Amino acid sequence: MGGRADRSGTAPVRDGRVSRHASDAARDADDDADESADAAEERAPTLLEQMGGVTGLISSAVPVVVFVIAQAIFHTLVASIIAAVASAVAVAVWRLVRGEKLQPAFSGLFGVAVCAFIAWRTGQAKGFFLLGIWTSLLYGGVFLISMVVRRPLVGTLWHLVNGDGQGWRHSPYLRRGYDIATLAWVIVFGARFVVQRWLYDSAYADTWLGWVRLAMGVPLAVLAAAVTVWAIRRATEEAKSRADDADAEGDAAPA
Repeated sequence: MGGRADRSGTAPVRDGRVSRHASDAARDADDDADESADAAEERAPTLLEQMGGVTGLISSAVPVVVFVIAQAIFHTLVASIIAAVASAVAVAVWRLVRGEKLQPAFSGLFGVAVCAFIAWRTGQAKGFFLLGIWTSLLYGGVFLISMVVRRPLVGTLWHLVNGDGQGWRHSPYLRRGYDIATLAWVIVFGARFVVQRWLYDSAYADTWLGWVRLAMGVPLAVLAAAVTVWAIRRATEEAKSRADDADAEGDAAPA
């Protein structure tokens, strides 16, 4: 008598308002929907996270540091190779114990093994750095070619990892930002190749090549990464601003 039900008999109504029980149920349903949406929109891992994060980058440099230090102390190629390989194995075990991604550790271990094999075959400590020198040339060339064909590699990788598709290619603002980011990596790889290749053939190879390799490793990679983040963020903001302006002009235009 105090209330009435609609013809379907599903929602009791009092004074034209849904009852408190129905309102609470609707609120709970909305909360569940929000939680489901948050779970569905889980952030895709960034390129840095795919590489093992900052710890992955640092741990990849450990065997090189160990090799350089061992060579400076013992002046024996075999001892330096053993120390570098042992440190790479230790890094892999450490990441396994901590439950971190093993792919960066295994990749680093494989790379160290190849470098150690080259050094052993050449019979010279500087041979340990030969693979890295030519790899820098290869990477720099690939990044440069991607800019020439108007498909900057940083943009391709960024959107591939984050699953955003490749529609960014149609935006001149995004493409310019990715060109800047890609150029930063071209400069880094190019500088590594030119400087280290010169040192490799010079009389300073045994003394300075290892230390220069360290100085041009993680520090330059961090610098290029910083430029990449800045360029992408600036380009994204500019593209969004232009899109908003175009939408505003479209709304203001007479029908």
